[in-house]
Amino acid sequence: MSLEQLRKRIDDLDLKLVELFNERARIVVEIGRLKNKNDAPVYAPDREKQVFEKITAANNGPLPDKCLTAIWRELMSGSLTLERPLRIGYLGPEGSFSHTAALLKFGQSVEYEPLADIAGIFDEVSKGHCDLGLAPVENTMGGGVIETLDALIDSDVRVCAEVLMAIHHSLLANCPLDEIEKIYSKPEVFAQCRKWLSDTFKQAQTIPVASTAKAAQMAAAEPRAAAIGSRIAAELYGLGIACENIEDMANNVTRFLIISKQDAKPTGEDKTAILFSTAHKAGALADVLDVFKRFDVNLTNIESRPSRKRQWEYYFFVDFLGHRTEQHVKGCLDEARKDCLQLSVLGSFPRAMELIG
Repeated sequence: MSLEQLRKRIDDLDLKLVELFNERARIVVEIGRLKNKNDAPVYAPDREKQVFEKITAANNGPLPDKCLTAIWRELMSGSLTLERPLRIGYLGPEGSFSHTAALLKFGQSVEYEPLADIAGIFDEVSKGHCDLGLAPVENTMGGGVIETLDALIDSDVRVCAEVLMAIHHSLLANCPLDEIEKIYSKPEVFAQCRKWLSDTFKQAQTIPVASTAKAAQMAAAEPRAAAIGSRIAAELYGLGIACENIEDMANNVTRFLIISKQDAKPTGEDKTAILFSTAHKAGALADVLDVFKRFDVNLTNIESRPSRKRQWEYYFFVDFLGHRTEQHVKGCLDEARKDCLQLSVLGSFPRAMELIG
């Protein structure tokens, strides 16, 4: 076939795709009406997981799975908006890594609300001003995010999903490297790029600021200034990307929690997050952990935070494999409560299996 004939076939297929996408969208509108009638949540993490699994299982190429999931991500983003406008709170300002994670998770069609701090994300979801919130909870290099852990103690929201995002740092600037005199970014980011910075810049001053987005704003306003931040920050604030992937360690991953008023239905590949406290006595924590061992429940993470109500008492945050509705998980939690002063289930949610970004 000639080039013109092949292009004509693509044009015909594109028109069919538009028809099919809109046929799908009309069904989504009907689903939205049913959900609103039954007061069901618009975002269903279990259904999202099912859709992506079916799409990738049906894919025989030549398009890679990543391409198809990106297309369906935007389809589902538009679908959420058709069901009911969805607002998602994240740690701002625009251009932060939290903003990037939110866009990669929920697409371009939903509404986003940049918030000043992590406590504000939980507060806005709790009050119903935001449908969902996205908050960083741990990083492979920096460990647990204490602001999120503390917010989980004080809030009544549920964890309904998680996101794993690869963190790649870029040097953003509108001038050549040899003209850069100052570099803005968060202190944690400077720590993650320390070797690259010392090898590349001998004289440039590193100036810590509150966020990578703020760093990009400041660099865009000053000559001979640069920032370390995300590609999205470069686009938002009109900066060029001078160097990409400047982090010292390639396996820099941040885990984000998606918070809501409800947790998710079981999918068969789930995690549960709990919060508990124990008496201040020898072996108290070991007694609780022994329950999980006896019930063959696999723990994936454990963090601790001091109680702000009583001295020398601690809250423990535990993630484990399984859904709270499963019988062996129910039995484990019932037994563990006997050794706890308090035990709360923060939510069960689909386990994130792949990195985004």
